[in-house]
Amino acid sequence: MIAISVVSHGHGEMVERLVESLLSYSEVSKIIVTINTPEKLNLIFSDRIAVIENYSARGFGKNHNEAFLNVNEAYFCVLNPDITMNENPFPDLISSLIKYRAGLAVPLVLNKSGEIDDSIRFFLTPTSLIRRFFFNNEHKYELTKNSPTFAPEWAAGMFMLFTSKVFCDLGGFDDGYYLYCEDIDICVRIWKAKQFMIACPQVQITHDARRSSRQDLKYLKWHLTSMIRYLVKHLGSLPKVPAIHEFSSPKQS
Repeated sequence: MIAISVVSHGHGEMVERLVESLLSYSEVSKIIVTINTPEKLNLIFSDRIAVIENYSARGFGKNHNEAFLNVNEAYFCVLNPDITMNENPFPDLISSLIKYRAGLAVPLVLNKSGEIDDSIRFFLTPTSLIRRFFFNNEHKYELTKNSPTFAPEWAAGMFMLFTSKVFCDLGGFDDGYYLYCEDIDICVRIWKAKQFMIACPQVQITHDARRSSRQDLKYLKWHLTSMIRYLVKHLGSLPKVPAIHEFSSPKQS
């Protein structure tokens, strides 16, 4: 039912633990692990696991797009290696995708301290960048762990559950981004294509964020380059996101 794509970039034991936990969920029929840089992974044996080994490192979008070429399942889930799931998130997410006829569902992301992360956001604009970097004013959704399902403008890519049809129709991620902003770009394109995405705060996962772009100049360069690409591509054409009740009416028989 669900194919999972996980990319390891020297994540080792983190990937091994994630894969083992995913195998305990009956909804997961395939796990595609991409080894992006040389490393030895001791993955548990299972015919549900497929491994791709890159000869040279590829970007986030390119890796997940290549993994999708091996997918025949109805759902395609992009996961970061540093995700932890204490409970099975997939039944509720799939139920919500069907209920709201959406193409993408995301859970609420918590940090290691159990606090809500800023993974569900409003579109990036020059004004929001100025507020964020010069005035420390982040324009973001005010959420609680009991917030109802809603339609966000975009969500970060550490956990994205797509219907395979919508991911295919969109052409996957724009692999012109090497790292960063592929997630916001694909969310913009979902809305522009008159498809829908939903956030389900009642479903919660934990993310061990590293924030590499704040510590490594190479990652900071990728981040800035990606933001420029996104702004050039979408500035002035950002879609208006409907309220969830505008697309949640049941299908007529």
